[in-house]
Amino acid sequence: MLNLIGPLSSSPVIHRYPGNPVLTAADVPYPATLVFNAGVCKYQGKYVMVFRNDYGSAAEQRLDGTNLGLAYSDDGIHWTVQSRPLPDISGRDIVRVYDPRLIVLEGRVYMCLAVDTHHGVRGGIAVTDDFEHFEVLTLSVPDNRNIVLFSEKIGGKYIRLERPFPVYGRGGGERFDIWIADSPDLRYWGNFELLLAVEDIPYANTKLGPAAPPIKTPQGWLTTFHAVDTDPSRGKNGWEPFWRKRYTAGVMLLDLENPYKVIGLYREPLLVPEAPYEVSGGFRNHAVFPCGAVLEESGEVKIYYGAADIVLCLATAHVDDLIKLCLEGGPHPGYA
Repeated sequence: MLNLIGPLSSSPVIHRYPGNPVLTAADVPYPATLVFNAGVCKYQGKYVMVFRNDYGSAAEQRLDGTNLGLAYSDDGIHWTVQSRPLPDISGRDIVRVYDPRLIVLEGRVYMCLAVDTHHGVRGGIAVTDDFEHFEVLTLSVPDNRNIVLFSEKIGGKYIRLERPFPVYGRGGGERFDIWIADSPDLRYWGNFELLLAVEDIPYANTKLGPAAPPIKTPQGWLTTFHAVDTDPSRGKNGWEPFWRKRYTAGVMLLDLENPYKVIGLYREPLLVPEAPYEVSGGFRNHAVFPCGAVLEESGEVKIYYGAADIVLCLATAHVDDLIKLCLEGGPHPGYA
């Protein structure tokens, strides 16, 4: 039986930017309808954003396709979208790519992607130096997505988080968790271990997945994740006949030298859909989905998130406050 969650509220340490949303379809100089779920990093002196753009007709509530847009900013708040989408990342069997996450690793920009194919959803990692040419380094087997990379090697290996969705293995329904793996070269991945399960999170009853790429701090890798709860009593809530899910965001702290170990876990949600642009007027309401995070020299963490699958928003918190939430929540015994 589904354990219903009930009302939730955001942590008082996180603050929505008063000018939200920071990017909408109106800011895009080519066909755009839903602009959300953007990867963000700092690269060559600027903030860089790659956002998901689903285009079609909002009036007709129709979508015709998906591409990725590129934008730059001097302050991480005001964005200038480039005149055309990114080049298609093509390959055998690929239908579309979406939900990018960005990190700078060893001086290059790596972009993690969800990749729809005719034979399932795959998680991909591509690398670029100029946002014009991309080399796809690896694609997972189906079904997997929400891959995020750590921004440096740990113990001589590259590390990633991911969220496979084994429907048959989890009883035929949605019950998905966060996994971790490592690689010697970003191409071949192994040592897969369960990192965080749905049953570990009191405000989730359906699935978990990585959110923004982890941030390195002296206390550990500060790691956001998304958590989903389903309630059959929820109604339409968007374009579809019904939308019964709520997407919230959580935070945990992973060990610096052994990120397979959760050393701090905040037991309540960090960010919950509450603002008008998160709970109404969207493609899927009651959804916040972080995909990007930037740690400033001041200690402020900028968290970029999709709201209601239609606009891109910004929330901020001080890194010390986020770490404190995790440590006060206590460690997780782990599965590795």
